[in-house]
Amino acid sequence: MLKVGMVGVGCISGIYLKNFFETFKDVKLVAVCDLIRERAEKAKEEWGVEKIYDTMDELFADPEIDIVLNLTRPYQHYDVSKAALLAGKHVYSEKPLGADLAEGEELVKIAAEKGLLIGGAPDTFMGAGIQTCRKLIDEGLIGTPIGGRLVMASHGVETWHPDPDFYYQRGGGPLFDMGPYYLTALINMLGGIKKVMGYSHTAYDTRLITAEPHVGEIIEVNTPTHIEAFITLDSGITVSLLTSFDVYQSKQTNIEIYGTKGTLYVPDPNMFSGDIVFYNGETGETETYPVEFDYAENSRCLGLDDLAKAIETGRPGRTTSKQTFHVLETMAGIMKSAETGEPYVLTSHFDREAPMDPTLEHGVL
Repeated sequence: MLKVGMVGVGCISGIYLKNFFETFKDVKLVAVCDLIRERAEKAKEEWGVEKIYDTMDELFADPEIDIVLNLTRPYQHYDVSKAALLAGKHVYSEKPLGADLAEGEELVKIAAEKGLLIGGAPDTFMGAGIQTCRKLIDEGLIGTPIGGRLVMASHGVETWHPDPDFYYQRGGGPLFDMGPYYLTALINMLGGIKKVMGYSHTAYDTRLITAEPHVGEIIEVNTPTHIEAFITLDSGITVSLLTSFDVYQSKQTNIEIYGTKGTLYVPDPNMFSGDIVFYNGETGETETYPVEFDYAENSRCLGLDDLAKAIETGRPGRTTSKQTFHVLETMAGIMKSAETGEPYVLTSHFDREAPMDPTLEHGVL
């Protein structure tokens, strides 16, 4: 069993902690570290975490730790992951891999030079919903794929998130924040991305926080908040993408995949399951399909468990940098295209790994 040290005990850490101690049997969390020590103390009190470190360097120096779980803010991912790799630790990072392409490239290079794996979120594509959709597409339910539409449109996070500022800074914005869920689901259903064309806009220069504890504070917006893109897959089909923090309401959300036999409505890729609906163009009827895989509940930590099994067994991992870098390059390419007005051709290539095995014991990969 590989042992994990967690850096960052913020909002997302709660579900990781729960699943470490209640669900997954292939990894063990042994240490936590946060700049706000009270957060680490709370994790120790609630879940019995063995060790607390005041600095990440102290945690990295612990010889017992095999994998560092990086749950820091997006613009901090690079510094934390790089330091962990240089200390000889494997890394699993929340999304995105880096705040820009250069950061991702360096992290992948360091990991390769040191014989380490660096992987990361999202792992929602490994859940019951997306895995079932992948199976239905592979079995020919929709016929030959024609295209698709990915939509994540909201009016931002400052009305509900307790610390929303970083969403509007470098490494944030709707594309780098929510895009990984949509793009990771897309490539696991339909395969890798070859080329992108992007457009970006910012509707509001500032944001007013209306959620506690920062009610009334103003956020300076330093990243585009409305991004659209046309994505060409290796197969040649084209999919459109909208990610926005500027839209009050949209009737189209999540993912639609179009095929010669009908349209598949894919569950929210930020979740592990949801309604799977197919409009059958041949009969004119709408059909709902049950999920056929495990992990319908919030199973964050699933991807870390998969990375640990890849490290232990040498098998390909589903959440390695092969995937997270391809997604990062896609997003960076969209932003580059938006700046230059020219299409961006990806240098990385992605082939899908094996689907999940629904026969395995829950919590074991």
